[in-house]
Amino acid sequence: MEAVKTVVLLTLMTLLMVWVGGIFGGQSGMLIALAIAGVMNFFSYFYSDKLVLRHYHAVEVDEHSAPGLLAMVRRLAHKAGIPMPKVYIIPEQVPNAFATGRNPSHAAVAVTEGLLELLNEEEVEAVLAHELSHVRHYDILIGTIAATIAGAIAWIANIMQFGAMFGGGRSENSPNPILMLIMSIILPLAAGIIQMAVSRSREFEADAGAARLTGHPEWLASALMKLENYNRRGMLPEATPETAHMFIVNPFTGKDFSFANLFRTHPTTEQRIERLEELRREINAR
Repeated sequence: MEAVKTVVLLTLMTLLMVWVGGIFGGQSGMLIALAIAGVMNFFSYFYSDKLVLRHYHAVEVDEHSAPGLLAMVRRLAHKAGIPMPKVYIIPEQVPNAFATGRNPSHAAVAVTEGLLELLNEEEVEAVLAHELSHVRHYDILIGTIAATIAGAIAWIANIMQFGAMFGGGRSENSPNPILMLIMSIILPLAAGIIQMAVSRSREFEADAGAARLTGHPEWLASALMKLENYNRRGMLPEATPETAHMFIVNPFTGKDFSFANLFRTHPTTEQRIERLEELRREINAR
């Protein structure tokens, strides 16, 4: 299923780029756009994870800088039956975490400094188990590619808006400035739809996976509540709508109105905690 989703997303990005190329440059523009889309598809698959980590200034840690964190990830990865991922710390006080990479053999887990300070050891373990569940289920590939595609669409929309305001419609071959302005509004909505293609059910599945890995659903429930409460007060400074779906909790939680809230990619924390409570009862009943 993840392979199918990946192909669909990459095809969608290609068609979108070709269509925009046709609007700007006719047949020649379509050919140029097709070539650009091919490069972007290649980049999305092999390098988008590095771009996301760089965007959030993530620093890879080793046995000397974070031995306890690495030991925890190594133990959970062994229990999950996946290779040991690279581990990164984001120098940011707002607590959050995400996983990225194209498959379990090329995966990375990143947590903020604030998360390590806010949560106790059991809660940190539950968050890491959640992210490793994403890795095991190949959610990270589809999530990382979706972030790249959404960013590309936002970039195209900005170009269209700029062209409509300053350069469109000055010759017969120029795109209609009104059409460009309309598309500059519609394209970000398309980016939101692409993010919603990353099903909310993946968060429930990763929560359940974390509960099974740790054997304690209440650890993750407690962590989610703390993360939700903190993120209502402050937003991750570098957060973007294109990458919001990758985090364990929505980094835009504290905003009353935002693009990310229009196209919610996470179930509510209340729903997630309810599911975890059900799992806790099931585990205790055995």
